[in-house]
Amino acid sequence: MSSPMEAIKSEKRQLLINHVTEKMTSNQTLFKENEDAIVIFDLEGHIVQVNPAFEKLLLYTFAESIELKLQKLFPIESLDMVFHYFHKASFGQVQNFDCVMITKQEKLIDLNITNIPISADDKVVGVCASLKDITQVKKKKSEVRRIEEFHRVLTEHVLDIILTTNIMGKIHYVSPSCEKILGYEADEIIGQHFSLLLHPEDKEKAFKEREKVLTLLEDSRDSYRYVKKDGSFVWIESICNPIVDHDTKNIIEIVSVIRDITERKQAEEELWSRKRAFRDLVEHSPDAVIIAKNEKILFINETGIDLLGPERMENFISRSILDFIHPEDHQEAKKRIKSIMDGNRTEFKPYQIIRFDGSTFDGEVKGIPTFFQKQSAQHIIIRDVTEKKKTQELLRNSEKLTIAGQLAAGIAHEVRNPLTAIKGFLQLMEAQVKNKTYFEIIQSEMERIELILSELLVLAKPQDLKFEIENIQSLINDVKTLIDTHAIMNNILIKIVNECKDLTINCDKNQLKQVFINFLKNAIEAMPDGGSITIEIKQYSEEKVKIFFKDTGRGIPHHILKRIGEPFFTTKENGTGLGIMISKQIIENHNGSVHIWSDNKGTIIEVIIPVNNGLTI
Repeated sequence: MSSPMEAIKSEKRQLLINHVTEKMTSNQTLFKENEDAIVIFDLEGHIVQVNPAFEKLLLYTFAESIELKLQKLFPIESLDMVFHYFHKASFGQVQNFDCVMITKQEKLIDLNITNIPISADDKVVGVCASLKDITQVKKKKSEVRRIEEFHRVLTEHVLDIILTTNIMGKIHYVSPSCEKILGYEADEIIGQHFSLLLHPEDKEKAFKEREKVLTLLEDSRDSYRYVKKDGSFVWIESICNPIVDHDTKNIIEIVSVIRDITERKQAEEELWSRKRAFRDLVEHSPDAVIIAKNEKILFINETGIDLLGPERMENFISRSILDFIHPEDHQEAKKRIKSIMDGNRTEFKPYQIIRFDGSTFDGEVKGIPTFFQKQSAQHIIIRDVTEKKKTQELLRNSEKLTIAGQLAAGIAHEVRNPLTAIKGFLQLMEAQVKNKTYFEIIQSEMERIELILSELLVLAKPQDLKFEIENIQSLINDVKTLIDTHAIMNNILIKIVNECKDLTINCDKNQLKQVFINFLKNAIEAMPDGGSITIEIKQYSEEKVKIFFKDTGRGIPHHILKRIGEPFFTTKENGTGLGIMISKQIIENHNGSVHIWSDNKGTIIEVIIPVNNGLTI
């Protein structure tokens, strides 16, 4: 026997079936031919009736459908919402909501569901659900939202500026990146003419490009300078695209994508500067530079033209590099050329180089693989080593002289003792002889021997230095006092220019005086017709001072100047050639240096020595 509740449910279900049967009889066409799926539930959620659209949408037959309950058609996670709206409808409220439903093949479809309560005898006996398939609509909406989000992210987060204007050039929209690149916020330039952003020198160019876009309806791409809010400018690359109405074929607006290319421009300028610097370096290199492809010359710099003889580059182009190498070296040169073209670099190798006039000189040649006019080539460096060989010969001679000096020093020690004895006996003999002419000559020559022996000893074994703190001004004044009389007799004025008052140095004053007197005596001897000598004292750095000895003499010829300081080299009739060498040695013993310049206006000797820094040497 059924319970009262079950009896009520059964009664309502029967009322629902009767109501549906009656309504379907009168509205059969509307029910069966409706495009939307219709399903009728009793208050327990059992399906009572479905239309053909429902069968087609969910793939259940009528027989299968009426065996289903509400919860079978929806995913578990949606049931709370579905039951909520179903119960509201069962209490007489029309409900509309979107939900996902499961087909017979367990495929999910998006639906818009309208729950309409069904009443009979003033009682709600069931719910009629109208199901509209909105899968495509949702897909389109989702696509639209995705596109809108994509464009939002693109315009708001892209590093480039997106700018739109009307055909008159008035700005309608600018992306947020404008503030980062140009310093303008959007509301500061929207409504303004785009020329506000253009550098004055680029406006004419930009207007011409814009006219092409408006006339030809084609994209345009070019670079300009845009003025930032702070007045500085950046280089930008602008791509302008016209947006055309497909119906009227008129331009609606112009969209510009603006990219900051300042760094690229700077890099290009730096690259160009480097290329120009490299070109200048090659063209003005102190070494001859030839660019060649295999043996064929493609380029030669000015130094190479001067070194090899012809007056014009055209005399070289397309000639073989082997034309300028002695035939005896051709085989070796060809091997090196092949090695360079294979990508290997070669070190300097001596060759006999032939000039255009047929003369030869000693050269060194080095090859480096490179590119020239977009093809593999050789960067060939040619050096004239004639002077280098002479210098090496001088160095060898210098070494010989050093050894000779060491020997001379040893000899000087051995000679000085017997020489002293000879002088003593000579003085005794002199007292006994009336004709003293020969004795005077011998005495003079012996004194000269002693002088040479003393200077040799200074070179070989410098005397012990006695360093003390000395005022540089006082030291120079003492030297000037000693030499002034000799200078005045030769019609020479000595003046001192001191820019460093009270500057002190740590030195052996007697030895420095010897050096300075030697420099001043040489200057006096260089001005037989009179002149002036200037002694300048200048601060060179916090740790050093410069002392210049400048005369107005005839100067020293270049070929002689190069040899100044060599042992026993002198232009004086009675000189030993050791004075400058000893002076340099003394200055070097004071941790200083000596430099000499000369031309036809006079000679300058520069002495650099450390100043007193509170430490003792």
